[in-house]
Amino acid sequence: MTFKKNPIILGIETSCDETAAAVFRGPTLLSHIAASQIVHQAYGGVVPEYASREHEKLLAPVVENTMTQAAINWPDVDAIAVTQGPGLAGSLLVGLSYAKGIAIGLNRPLLGVNHIEGHIFANFIGQSELPVPFLCLLVSGGHTQLIHVEDIHQYRLIGQTRDDAAGEAFDKVGRMLGIGYPGGPLIDQLAKSGNPNFEHFPRSKFDGSYDFSFSGLKTAVLYYVQKQTGAFINDHLADIAASFQQAVVEVLVNRAFEAAADLKLDKLVLAGGVAANTALRRLAGQRASQTGITIFQPDLRYCTDNAAMIAYMGYWKYRHEQTQSLSIPAFPNLKLSFGN
Repeated sequence: MTFKKNPIILGIETSCDETAAAVFRGPTLLSHIAASQIVHQAYGGVVPEYASREHEKLLAPVVENTMTQAAINWPDVDAIAVTQGPGLAGSLLVGLSYAKGIAIGLNRPLLGVNHIEGHIFANFIGQSELPVPFLCLLVSGGHTQLIHVEDIHQYRLIGQTRDDAAGEAFDKVGRMLGIGYPGGPLIDQLAKSGNPNFEHFPRSKFDGSYDFSFSGLKTAVLYYVQKQTGAFINDHLADIAASFQQAVVEVLVNRAFEAAADLKLDKLVLAGGVAANTALRRLAGQRASQTGITIFQPDLRYCTDNAAMIAYMGYWKYRHEQTQSLSIPAFPNLKLSFGN
């Protein structure tokens, strides 16, 4: 096949509970639509079976509306990019099956995308060049990692959580405080009116390692809450949330900038859902101005799961002629390939 210089890429994302589609022409985003599944809020977390059913219901109209917004028709599509993993097995299969159907119907190449790579490079959506190498702080509900990105598909794992991911800790503490799900954005909003120095919760540190740990912090919050009266918790809910959040972001920022300095990397990229956290973005920005390290923080709409990052990674795979067979499976536990 002949690969175009500025192909039109249709991207599809269904890894968890966001049904999303996007269209790129070359590196330029033409349209992006995401439908959130509010059905899970009543259960305090994502219900996999419900997620799959919602994707089946929402995906076709989301894709069609995205294409209408981009002012393109089916024959205009040059390739289909779709999340292959990681994610919920049923959710991934819905998106992958739909993408395969389009690829077969249009006789177009299929581009399977690693969801984690999408998050890493979401900072550069719209750019025709990538400022590699850099250090990436990947922070989400399932991942907390420091990754040395040497180039696309060339990664070295520098540090990672030894227990809970940061986003998971936010959700669990949100339940402890009785503020609901998802804990991350709710704690972030609540903490804006609280005192981050109200209570000093523990910060993890491992000698000779850039690893993280949030289990001890989560337990410390639990014990603290159990010792207090209900009235005290209600009166100081914002302060407790702010103090917990401050402990998390200080550990993330301290470890990331320490690693960047040691590796002599002058660019730090934030990625993942927790990269939307107000306190994390503010502290990382302050530290960047103090150290001279350039900080990249994704647009808020690209922090959570989205199809724009999938289509953008599809563009780069297309440019490198990395198409996939229509027999590719969903990989719920797909990981980055590290060259350590």
